[in-house]
Amino acid sequence: MELIDLKAEVREGSGKTAARAVRKNNAIPAILYGPQTEPLLLSLSSYDFSEMIRKNGTTGLFINLAVSGDSRPARTVLLKDIQKDTFGLQYLHADFQEVDINAKISVMVPVEATGVAPGIKAGGLLQIIRRELELICRPIDVPEAVCVDVSNLEIGDAIHVKDIDLGENIQIPHEVNFTVITLVPPTTDRSSASKDAGEQAAE
Repeated sequence: MELIDLKAEVREGSGKTAARAVRKNNAIPAILYGPQTEPLLLSLSSYDFSEMIRKNGTTGLFINLAVSGDSRPARTVLLKDIQKDTFGLQYLHADFQEVDINAKISVMVPVEATGVAPGIKAGGLLQIIRRELELICRPIDVPEAVCVDVSNLEIGDAIHVKDIDLGENIQIPHEVNFTVITLVPPTTDRSSASKDAGEQAAE
C-alpha cells in the first residue's frame, strides 16, 4: 500500500454557503469520517488535490492526510467520493474515510488484463466488462490493480469473478458469478458488444 501525502486545514461552518466561500478561495471543501472518527470538516488546496488525482487517479487511493489545526499529526485515509461540477471541470467536494491499516475495508480496484490471448491473434476482440472490482481486505493488502491473465483465452472464452484468485487475504464479494473479461468473435459488431457489456454489468 502506497500512501500519498496531502495537506488539509480544518474549516469552520457547514452548508452550501460555507462551501461556496471555501471554493472562492481556490480551495475544495471536504469531510473526514470513520468508525472511530468524529466528522471533521476540511479545506483542501485545489491545486494540490487536482495534481494528486492527475498523477494517481481516484480508485483505491490511500492518503497520509496531515490536517493543520488537528490534534493528530497525520491520519491514514481512503478517498471515498468526489463531487464535480456539471461539466466535470472543477472538484466541488471530497469525502475521506479514516482507516485502520489492520482492519478489513471495502475498496474499488481497477482491473487490468495481462498476457496476450491467442484469440486476439485470431482476430478476436478482448473486452473488459468490469473495469473495477470491489475487494475486501486490509489496506496493506490492497493491490494497485486486479491483474487478470488472459494468455489462455480463445475466441468465445470468458473469465468470471470466481476464476480470479487474489489469495486468502483478499476477497471479491459477489452473489452472481459475473463476467469480468471476455473475448468476442471478430464478427461481433460494436453495438452488439456494447449491449452485451451493459447486460453483464447490470447483472
